[in-house]
Amino acid sequence: MRKIFTLVGQYFLLMEKVLKKPDNSTVFWKQFVQEVEKVGLSSVPIVAIVSIFIGAVITIQTTYNITSPFIPKAYVGFMTRETMLLEFSSTMIALVLAGKIGSSIASEIGTMRITEQIDALEIMGVNSANYLILPKIVAATLFNPLLMLMSFIIGLCGGGLIALTTDVITPADYIEGLRMEFKPFYIVYGVIKMATFNFIITSISAFYGYYASGGSRNVGQSATNGIVSCSLCILIFNLVLTHVLL
Repeated sequence: MRKIFTLVGQYFLLMEKVLKKPDNSTVFWKQFVQEVEKVGLSSVPIVAIVSIFIGAVITIQTTYNITSPFIPKAYVGFMTRETMLLEFSSTMIALVLAGKIGSSIASEIGTMRITEQIDALEIMGVNSANYLILPKIVAATLFNPLLMLMSFIIGLCGGGLIALTTDVITPADYIEGLRMEFKPFYIVYGVIKMATFNFIITSISAFYGYYASGGSRNVGQSATNGIVSCSLCILIFNLVLTHVLL
């Protein structure tokens, strides 16, 4: 328990250094644009591939589990939409991103730590935590909710492909289900969750990388610890946000 409290304390102390106004706003926004490409745009292919297949699978599984003739087939589209929007496109995609961008951030900053590049920044009077970590947090928190919306749309398209290419459900029934009892707040709910999860991913991964020590093997271990911690925190905050917002 002492080790856990020590890590939590170190994390909040690091965030105190990170979440300060940048010394040079021009440099910050230049880094922000670069980080959008690293933590956001580079993740588009994997998010798209995962989403289209999951949308298709959800549609098939829901269809075969509705066996009662009294339940309209339109509920297949309804359940696909609700599953993608409420849970998969935010929480599951965040877990995918924890593995992809979390390991990248932890490894990048960890390598800078063990090669003494961070020490060089500190000697020059630069707030290294703010300089290195803040652009990543801001880029992921602001941009990656768009990945959630993209995942949602592509997932529904995956379900639509099943309706068009198989006989498990007709396209008309599927589209009717997509339009059934839609609640716009669910989009806001998903965006809030995705923004929170991406703050967790970037900040915790950066924390483990920033305090890495030893050699390359230790950097790899720090990246692994960061991914595990991110995943656990995502699941905890998923429960908390769901209870608070819904």
